[in-house]
Amino acid sequence: MLLAIEQGNTNTLFAVHDGTTWTAQWRAATESSRTADEYAVWLSQLLAMAGLQLGVFDACIISSVVPQSIFNLRNLARRYLQVEPLVIGENAELGIAVRIDKPSEAGADRLVNAIGAHVEYPGDLIVIDSGTATTFDVVAADGGMEGCAIAPGINLSMEALHTHAAKLPRVAIQRPRGNTAIGKDTVAAMQSGVYWGYIALIEGLVTRIKAEWGKPMTVVGTGGVASLFHGATTAIDHFDPDLTIRGMLEIYRRNTAKT
Repeated sequence: MLLAIEQGNTNTLFAVHDGTTWTAQWRAATESSRTADEYAVWLSQLLAMAGLQLGVFDACIISSVVPQSIFNLRNLARRYLQVEPLVIGENAELGIAVRIDKPSEAGADRLVNAIGAHVEYPGDLIVIDSGTATTFDVVAADGGMEGCAIAPGINLSMEALHTHAAKLPRVAIQRPRGNTAIGKDTVAAMQSGVYWGYIALIEGLVTRIKAEWGKPMTVVGTGGVASLFHGATTAIDHFDPDLTIRGMLEIYRRNTAKT
């Protein structure tokens, strides 16, 4: 069995693959100071609820954009799973070209998403990942990463309004009622500005990227808040919540095929 650990700035996903399908998934808030022992206690309890235990795993793959957490996640795999993990950006061969000026700057999440999208969708792609940041990755038809645009995530933008404007409240992000752009009170106005502003951001950047690329492209949306935009724009062709774990599974398979 494979344990895939995908750690973003906000949440960390633990997913179990039995060789055929994903059988369980759990999320925890990302805390960079959490130790391997703390992860093990938390994970063992969830595994027990699924009729599993830490000893069932014979492989582990880790993707993290939080460098200070990788040490503890690696120790979780070594100490409690008794396996040496594959770590994106360290000892995992990706099997794709990274055609940016400084390949080492490509985040693990972006690399994994590029592979997950390439194995599912043919042709040239734009992969939009909506999380703490909103990233727009260009993936060529051969799977190579060509470049990216990065903007603040929608939650980050809403939090910035509340934090830096004394009279603006903390507001839940949602599609404005009635699909209106003109808010009649402060909450509605904030929701409209951030929500429709992000739709405009997505549509504008997709249009610019496609014009610059000069060839047809398929747009794939993923990430924790991608579902907010479902049905609100035609700029995104597919919403795919499994993009990241599909990419991690593909990387695991590519690496184990060599051994």
